[in-house]
Amino acid sequence: MSDAPPIGTTSPPPGLEGVPKHSAAQTQRPRTRLAEPRRPSAAAASAALKARVEKLSFSYGRVQALKDINVDIREKCVTALIGPSGCGKSTFLRCFNRMHDLTPNSVYQGRILLYPDNLDLIARKVDPIEVRMRIGMVFQKPNPFPKSILDNVAYGLRVRGVRSRARIEEEVENALRSAGLWDEVKDRLGQSGLSLSGGQQQRLCIARALATNPEILLFDEPTSALDPIATARIEELMTELRERLTVIVVTHNMQQAARVSEYTAFMYLGELVEFDETSKIFTNPSQKATEDYITGRYG
Repeated sequence: MSDAPPIGTTSPPPGLEGVPKHSAAQTQRPRTRLAEPRRPSAAAASAALKARVEKLSFSYGRVQALKDINVDIREKCVTALIGPSGCGKSTFLRCFNRMHDLTPNSVYQGRILLYPDNLDLIARKVDPIEVRMRIGMVFQKPNPFPKSILDNVAYGLRVRGVRSRARIEEEVENALRSAGLWDEVKDRLGQSGLSLSGGQQQRLCIARALATNPEILLFDEPTSALDPIATARIEELMTELRERLTVIVVTHNMQQAARVSEYTAFMYLGELVEFDETSKIFTNPSQKATEDYITGRYG
């Protein structure tokens, strides 16, 4: 297994010519004040690879959404994906658990290797159902099933063939505890998941994803529809979850990326512009395009 430092493109992709340029004579907009960026711990800085993306391109029909992306994902770390709307962040995220298989005329190129077994997640011979068991996903808007709280969390277990009621109840409790929801719902597990508040529904969806013990958990703007209190709770959960699994999160919130992640990737027009430790991306980015986006000059 390779343990090379993170890789990423180092030159701006074609298409950034349209981003406004600023001369020294122009008045510069003040740098956006961000939360102190999270610095990787010694363990995170030396963490083994969990996934390696190699020359990944993705298209559907005649639209090419991703172009030749190379990046390393570190184990038990939080990696944030940032960039303007429509730049390919969510498309990239969904490649990890084969969500695009449901889109007509979708074509993957390149590889996404999952370690330690070097499994190519987008290879045709790999069962996408098994991929989704190993790599969970939480979407932008909470999407609980119209079932009881217990049945929502138990869904993946039953798909995997678990039939023991005692084991299901144990795993459901463990997942709800991991999602910080157990104490709030333990006396009403038979009620509909749709009866919960928005923040609780999102934590229920996290519990549902955790029940199958995924190796990677994908978050696609998980707090964009939540109030500040619920957002803070989800961010706390992401920080706690990195103790046991790898997290990749798409966010438009620069403050959130700075708070929760050890590594950050900046994407634009389907390409990876820059990838590095979050502390470096937010304080000393290598690319002018990254700095312009972070400081609010476009996007």
